[in-house]
Amino acid sequence: MSKSLARVRAALEAVGLDAEIREMDASTRSAEEAAEAVGCARDQIVKSIVFRGEDSGHVRLFLTAGGNRVCPEKAAALAGEPLGRAEAELVRRETGFAIGGVAPVGHLQPPACWFDPRLDAFDTVWAAAGTPRHVFAIAPAALLRITGATRADFVA
Repeated sequence: MSKSLARVRAALEAVGLDAEIREMDASTRSAEEAAEAVGCARDQIVKSIVFRGEDSGHVRLFLTAGGNRVCPEKAAALAGEPLGRAEAELVRRETGFAIGGVAPVGHLQPPACWFDPRLDAFDTVWAAAGTPRHVFAIAPAALLRITGATRADFVA
């Protein structure tokens, strides 16, 4: 088991969640790939969109429904600083995950995090479990609680 996957499993267990983690035969790097692999609606896929805070230099995490796009201006207003592209090295250093497998939990340094209300429309959503081929199912309310995210409108 990869260190990233083990960290996600440990983070879920630490909060008392026995989440089902699935290994997919195909890539789950994009929301479309993940939805097809899981057999769910695209908006049931939780995308972990990572930006770099221009002032702080730290990552900022936006958990959004698979069909939504983050509005950079709204996201920056919520973060309280300009946001830029998060380089792969920064993402790995602060989250412990590679781009394409960033989980919403199990980060090396828990980032400031925001949650797309569109995810609340579903009983179950699916998120990356630390690798491009692993996902886990979770209720949106539980995901919001365990990430410490703030529910907010940040989509285009």
